[in-house]
Amino acid sequence: MSKLRVSCFGISLDGYGAGPRQSLDNPLGEGGFGVHKWHIETAAFQEVHGTGGGTKGVDDAFERKGAENVGAWIMGRNMFSPQRGAWLNHDWKGWWGDNPPYHVPVFVLTHHARPDLVMDGGTTFHFVTDGIESALKRARQAAGTRDIRLGGGVETIRQYLIAGLIDEMHLAVSPVLLGSGEHLLRDLYLLQLGYECGGTFSAGQAAHMIVRKRVNPDHR
Repeated sequence: MSKLRVSCFGISLDGYGAGPRQSLDNPLGEGGFGVHKWHIETAAFQEVHGTGGGTKGVDDAFERKGAENVGAWIMGRNMFSPQRGAWLNHDWKGWWGDNPPYHVPVFVLTHHARPDLVMDGGTTFHFVTDGIESALKRARQAAGTRDIRLGGGVETIRQYLIAGLIDEMHLAVSPVLLGSGEHLLRDLYLLQLGYECGGTFSAGQAAHMIVRKRVNPDHR
């Protein structure tokens, strides 16, 4: 059965998934690059986005695993676009150029309707205006037996956690402090929401943590 999973989601040591004052020129916020440095430098990331090379080891293994068996993506509008409010036009087509790295259907949560956006390489962005459960239903239909990968931003993941819809979450904790920004787990009581620790793994650039839904949610 397919899973809804978060993979390779970076947070700072003090729990922030993005720094303050995000902008078009600084989409990760101030200091946010340091949270994602671990996976940007992996061989797997460089094979897709860079010029080759890159690091091997645990970081690289998690980056590769995150791309396996994915039949659809869900992301928040903030991950797709720096624009807020009603779409000014449809010129913006994402941060990734004509051939985004997804190669499967991507369901973008938004309050403002927009036509489907077909890109090169098998990626089509579908803009969902009727909530997280509708996006998940459509993503499951598109993914079939494969998993649905839940991207950012922080608020999108929080909504799915609160609803208890995430099956597994891989967090990569980087040794940086942001101090402010978008905090992933503030005021979320994961035990009460039915989650447990599924393992920890150390590496050179990040510590990798697995959070998963308990088989018996009544057992704590």
